[in-house]
Amino acid sequence: MEFNWWVFFIGIFAQALFSARVILQWVLSERAKKVVSPAIYWELSLAATYLLSVYGWIRDDFSIIFGQLVTYYIFIWNLKMKGSWQKVPGFIQWIILILPVVIIPMVVTDYSAFVDRFFRNFSIPLWLLSLGVIGQFIYAIRFVYQWHYSVNKKESVLPPFFWMMSIAASLIIIVYALIREDWALIAGHVPAVIAYSRNIWLHYKGDNSDYKKKVDRIKNMRIFRIIRNIGHHNHEE
Repeated sequence: MEFNWWVFFIGIFAQALFSARVILQWVLSERAKKVVSPAIYWELSLAATYLLSVYGWIRDDFSIIFGQLVTYYIFIWNLKMKGSWQKVPGFIQWIILILPVVIIPMVVTDYSAFVDRFFRNFSIPLWLLSLGVIGQFIYAIRFVYQWHYSVNKKESVLPPFFWMMSIAASLIIIVYALIREDWALIAGHVPAVIAYSRNIWLHYKGDNSDYKKKVDRIKNMRIFRIIRNIGHHNHEE
């Protein structure tokens, strides 16, 4: 496969933004000693989505484009919940909102050419494209789950299963990227797996985790206090 530096730069810059959101979210979570959902996470997500969509288009990679389309408006919803969306000037909001609606019909106007470009592309066998789509689907659907979870909570949150899905999706995408020799995807997903794992740990071990609260409630139950007091008394004797 011919290597184009400028295409690689677009891809690596998009992945750098995705990596930056993960690192910043991780650092802020470590400081708070619990998993947080900062506004900067969603702002970088939206910016990176634009760039990665362009990268996927140039690479004739439908799996990448598919993943970005699924998550686009979910990022905007989270920005609205964080109060950041309201700070964006109205005309820019409209541009961001209608851009996919305008571009998609233009892209698929010539349906046969669209199918030939993305689904009959000999550089990406159908089985490999299917693997990539599965990885991107899991990677994208995690945000649908995050959105549903957040709607029920009435706030923007990143629940434990979101990070589990992130790890599963990243591992699939890494395999896909290795086969395609897509170093931009590899550079973005390999370090992210570490941050995803750490967020799971913080969810269950952090100061304000539901798991820790449940354990503390059990420890403070009367029967356990009695058992601890008996054990302490026997130890003193």
